[in-house]
Amino acid sequence: MSEWESTAVKLIQLFMNQTEWSDRHPQKEQLRAEIWALLKDQKATRRDPVGHIPNFVGAEQAAAQLATLPIWQQAKVIKCNPDSPQKFVRLRALQEGKRLYMAVPRLTNKRCFVELTAEALQQKGISLEAAATMANALIHGRLVSFEEMAAIDLVVVGCVAATRAGGRTGKGAGFADLELAMLQMFGLVDQHTPIVTTVHPLQLVDHSRLPMQPHDWALDWVITPAEITPTNTPHPRPQGLDWDAIRPAQYQKIPILRKLQQPAFDE
Repeated sequence: MSEWESTAVKLIQLFMNQTEWSDRHPQKEQLRAEIWALLKDQKATRRDPVGHIPNFVGAEQAAAQLATLPIWQQAKVIKCNPDSPQKFVRLRALQEGKRLYMAVPRLTNKRCFVELTAEALQQKGISLEAAATMANALIHGRLVSFEEMAAIDLVVVGCVAATRAGGRTGKGAGFADLELAMLQMFGLVDQHTPIVTTVHPLQLVDHSRLPMQPHDWALDWVITPAEITPTNTPHPRPQGLDWDAIRPAQYQKIPILRKLQQPAFDE
């Protein structure tokens, strides 16, 4: 096993643990608990959803719905989360010849994204179906820094709950917002880069249940297996990293944050 394969295994094990940094927003914590319980009760996921981005039944159909949108068809570079329900999104991206970026779980490497292309994978003899899984993407993809990345045309994020007005919450650790803020700092996403999610209908909630905070990045599209919803969100996009919202433990365990540190953080 190569050094990076060994590192990938450790990252995968870390990713499969419960979220280390719980949300500081009790209302969102309660909402996530309700959604996980509802999905479990309705047998709407392929595994126990608690503590995870739910691997919902119909994820493949939702990915097919997303692929009908012009924003998908025109995109040449896609950033997608590493979670299981978006495996079908990642596979479609590779099958259609798009350049795919996936964040290293918990951003624990200085090169905190993995780059995958069908051409590079085929040269290695790796099937696209295999590479679309989080584990194999980490092993067979190419680790890249922000400086090595191409501008992103479309962002796909995972959610525990979402609203048709663009509100979203993940597992509560804030990684999606951190990733987007850093991508913005490096000019890889901008105010017009579409942000979408694929979810089960049971994950959709009223907008009043998901209050958006200044550092939150809203959704532009919400996709279910049977519905495509443009959110027309009024929520303004953040401008760079909100250093006041970054917790000391995150700063200590995410190398790229230390690289981007502000003087105020050293006080």
